Amino acid sequence: MASYDVIVIGSGPGGYVAAIRCAQLGLKTACVEGRETLGGTCLNVGCIPSKALLHATHMLHEAEENFAKMGLKGKAPSVDWKQMMSYKEETIGQNTKGIEFLFKKNKIDWLKGWGSVPEKGRVKVGDETHETKNIIIATGSEPASIPNVEIDEKTVVSSTGALELSKVPKKMVVIGAGVIGLELGSVYSRLGSEVTVVEYLDNVTPTMDGEVQKTFQKLLKKQGLDFVMGAAVQSVETLKTKAKVNYALRKDDSEHQLDADVVLVATGRKPFTDGLGLSDLGIETTKGGQVKTDAHWKTSVDGIYAIGDAIEGPMLAHKAEDEGMAAAEVIAGKAGHVNYNVIPSVIYTHPEVAAVGQTEEDLKEAGRAYKVGKFSFMGNGRAKANFAADGFVKILADKETDRILGAHIIGPMAGDLIHEICVGMEFGAAAEDIALTCHAHPTYSEAVREAALACGDGPIHS
Repeated sequence: MASYDVIVIGSGPGGYVAAIRCAQLGLKTACVEGRETLGGTCLNVGCIPSKALLHATHMLHEAEENFAKMGLKGKAPSVDWKQMMSYKEETIGQNTKGIEFLFKKNKIDWLKGWGSVPEKGRVKVGDETHETKNIIIATGSEPASIPNVEIDEKTVVSSTGALELSKVPKKMVVIGAGVIGLELGSVYSRLGSEVTVVEYLDNVTPTMDGEVQKTFQKLLKKQGLDFVMGAAVQSVETLKTKAKVNYALRKDDSEHQLDADVVLVATGRKPFTDGLGLSDLGIETTKGGQVKTDAHWKTSVDGIYAIGDAIEGPMLAHKAEDEGMAAAEVIAGKAGHVNYNVIPSVIYTHPEVAAVGQTEEDLKEAGRAYKVGKFSFMGNGRAKANFAADGFVKILADKETDRILGAHIIGPMAGDLIHEICVGMEFGAAAEDIALTCHAHPTYSEAVREAALACGDGPIHS
C-alpha cells in the first residue's frame, strides 16, 4: 500500500494544478482519475473542445461574410463535419497528453480509477487503498437538468452530447441562455442550424452587467439566434428522432410548443461528489450539494480539503486552478490566497464578452457612489479594419477615489483585454493609472485606455 503526503481526487483544472503545485512544494503526490485521459470536464468535454468548435465555426463565418469584402474571392468552404470533429478530438488529445507529461515531469502518480474516501487519511481506488496525510477533493461538476426533461445524449443532450453530435441538426432548441447555451448555440447557428434559445429569466447571461446583456442579445439575434425569454420549460417529449419542447410564458401562463431535432439542456451544473462517501465521513455539504469549506479550503474533517466546482462560488476552471494552488500552499504550510473579487469571466462567442469585479447593478444595490467610463469599438481603428467594431468597453470606478471597481467588455478579444483590468485591480489601480499608460496603436487594447480616459476628462476618439 503506497503512502502519500497528498492525494488529489479529480484531474480537472483544479485537481491537476493542485497536484502539480503540491509536487513543486516537495510533497509526495498522487492524483486519482477514472477517465481514460486527464484534464477533467474542461479538457475532455468542456472548455477546450467547445473552443475548438467556436474557432472553426468563426473561421467559417469569416469566409462566408467577410472574405469577399477584403478581396478574398472564391467559393465559401463547405463543412466536413467528420473532419471538424477529428480536429476537435486532436485538440483534446494534445492538451490531455500535455498534462500526462507534466505529471511525469513532476513525479506525480496517476491512480487510475474512481476514488472514494473510506476514512480520514485513506483513499480507495478500485481494490487498492492508499494512505495519505492530506486529501484534496477536486471532483468538479456535472450538467444539471430540470424536472420532466431527461437527457439521453442523443436527441436531448447536455454540453457533453452537444460536442459529439453525429450530424448538424436542422433545428436546435437550447434551454438556458447562460454561457454554455449561448456558446454552443452560436456554434450550431454558424453551421446552419435554426437555433432557438428558451430562457426562464428576462435577460441572457444572468450575472452579467445589464447593458452588456442587452447588447449581447441584440448582436446574437442579428447573427440568427432566436430567443424566447421569460419562458418556463414544462417538459420535453422525445419521438423517434425528434423532440417537442413544451413551455409556458411566465407573463400570462400561455402554453407553447417548439419542434427540434436536438434539444440542448444548458441549465447549469451541479457538484459531482457521488460515490466519494462524504456523508459517511461527516463532511458537511450545502443544500445545493457543494462541499462546505472554511477560508483555507478545509472541510469539516481534518486533513480533507475541497476546491473548484465541488465547493461554493462561480464554476470556472480558473477559479478552480487558483484554489488548487492555494490549497496546495496551505498544506505545505504556506499562506495560500485567492482574491475572489478579481476572478474574470469570459464568453467565447463572437464578439466575446468578459467581465471582472462589480456590475452597475451591484454598485447601485450597495449604494456605492461610482462613475462610468465607456468607449465603443466603433471608435477603434483596428476593430473597424477587422469587421469587429460591435460592442464596447465599460469601466466602473469609485466616484471619489477613482479606484477601479469592475469592468465589462463586449467586443473583439474581450477575454484577453479584461486582464489588464484584473492586474490593475490586484494593485488597487485607479482608472487614471490605465488612462496614463501608453497603449500600442493600432490595437484593440486602446479601447480599454479610452474607457479609462472616459472616467476622467473624456476619451480622445469619441
